[in-house]
Amino acid sequence: MRQRKLMPAIRRCAWLVLALLAPWVATTTVAADRGAVASASPAATAVGAKILSDGGNAADAAVATALALAVVMPQAGNLGGGGFAVTRFGSEVRTLDFRETAPAAATPEMYLDEQGAPRPGASLVGPLAAGVPGSPAGLHALHQALGRLPWVAVVAPAIELAQAGFTVDARLAQDVGRAADLLGRFPETAALWLPGGRPPAVGSRMRLPALAATLKAYAAQGPAAITAGPVATAIERAAQRHGGVLRAADLAAYRPRWRAPVRFSAFGWQVASMPLPSSGGIILGETSGLLGRHGWAVRPRDGADRLHLLVEAWRRAFADRVPLGDPATTRADAADLLAAAWLDRRAAEIDLAHATPSAQVALWSPAAASESRETTHLSVIDGDGNAVALTTTLNGSFGCGLRVPEAGFFLNNEMDDFATAPGRPNLYGLIQGEANAVRPGKRMLSSMSPTVAWRGDELIALGSPGGSRIPTATLQVLLALIVDGDTPAEAVARLRIHHQWRPDILYAEPAALAPQVAEELVRRGHEIRPVDSLGEVQVVRRLADGVLQAAADPRHPGAVVVLPSDGGG
Repeated sequence: MRQRKLMPAIRRCAWLVLALLAPWVATTTVAADRGAVASASPAATAVGAKILSDGGNAADAAVATALALAVVMPQAGNLGGGGFAVTRFGSEVRTLDFRETAPAAATPEMYLDEQGAPRPGASLVGPLAAGVPGSPAGLHALHQALGRLPWVAVVAPAIELAQAGFTVDARLAQDVGRAADLLGRFPETAALWLPGGRPPAVGSRMRLPALAATLKAYAAQGPAAITAGPVATAIERAAQRHGGVLRAADLAAYRPRWRAPVRFSAFGWQVASMPLPSSGGIILGETSGLLGRHGWAVRPRDGADRLHLLVEAWRRAFADRVPLGDPATTRADAADLLAAAWLDRRAAEIDLAHATPSAQVALWSPAAASESRETTHLSVIDGDGNAVALTTTLNGSFGCGLRVPEAGFFLNNEMDDFATAPGRPNLYGLIQGEANAVRPGKRMLSSMSPTVAWRGDELIALGSPGGSRIPTATLQVLLALIVDGDTPAEAVARLRIHHQWRPDILYAEPAALAPQVAEELVRRGHEIRPVDSLGEVQVVRRLADGVLQAAADPRHPGAVVVLPSDGGG
């Protein structure tokens, strides 16, 4: 196996050489005890692998990979956004919430005009759309709680990437081109990312000295290098210049939070995923519970019965998302929506022969219950069997479009994930409930679904970007692994579908549905619409015998590295 032959040399080389080799191992299986990394970027995956080879654990590698993504994948990787992590170290499962929060000056009416109508783009473009970044404090908190290597060693690879530069790949050049109208609105952004009015050329060298300086300070001082002092002042100044309400005091006040995971059983496996303010874990758990009640696993794979049940379960799980919000204000939570009585009721509503129009799906309420683009994900498993699934986001690609020149990174546009106007869909078409209304200090509802699953000594870590499509993509890959016995490479390559209650449309990747299956689904009442791509799942897996497997989603140029034991070759 080519990758096995290369590994002895890789162990002797610097991480920059490893970055060049990472694309050759986009899917791999190795009997290993040193770990595996999967991410959306070959260079970032190489960083995580080097951290593992230097004696770091899954937390060290996850943080180092995330910081590398903040350099080489600015459209999604970030210091100006936030995210979630699910960890399993030994038998202890924890989740870290470093989701952005609303600034202190935020108000429920800030995105409405004088007549109370939504102001187009106000919650998406410019720093008024920016929530308080959680990544600086969150990534540091993850390392401090679970990491093994010194903090400076974990940050060092990202500093080198930003300072020495990295090669612009086709994905980055294409994404800059697609976002040119947004990026061109801000001179601070256009000066770096649209030189001469054009995106950087594929194959060109991109150096980010301002970001390198920020990362050096971050390595020396921790989060305070960004949440206080000159960088925080620069963020406030940039926000004020373009009409935003984000202030240095908001940055200083931010705190990540460790939370108990959403836990549930699915087809003989134990699963842990994110709790509120992410809806992802609840959607995964509710969907799995509904599928199990209808014998989903024994129905023919890719057949109309299986796909119909999957859509009908999603239809109800996404409808049940409406009353969710920040844990402090939510009207329902995992205990309500994963309760056996509620799952039994929802399962009884499903007609196996006909689609239920979404308009006829009643929303969760206490009374009802009592009646019976852009994000990025990475996954790591280390040699001790510890796992981290970590998803970070700016929300839209390149966030709000504003790059803070002194800091070197983009600000997010996560405020659009609040209910910025009653009944108005957000960027991903999701209908928001009152529990998710804008309030100072609140955390906006998310769909991010970093997930860890285990059965005995078997262990899986996975997740995806994609807004509202995150839970559905993640679940389809998980089901392929734990129900159908796919390898990670097979599971991520399988074609996908998606439904989110509103709009009442079944989205399907090209050729995901056989013609006769599509005809049957239409006969049952589903409206089918083609879509190019659904999700970008990154998976690492440890088998019961210690063999490690990993796969990067082939829909985009991600990469994996699996490190064999020192004696392997």
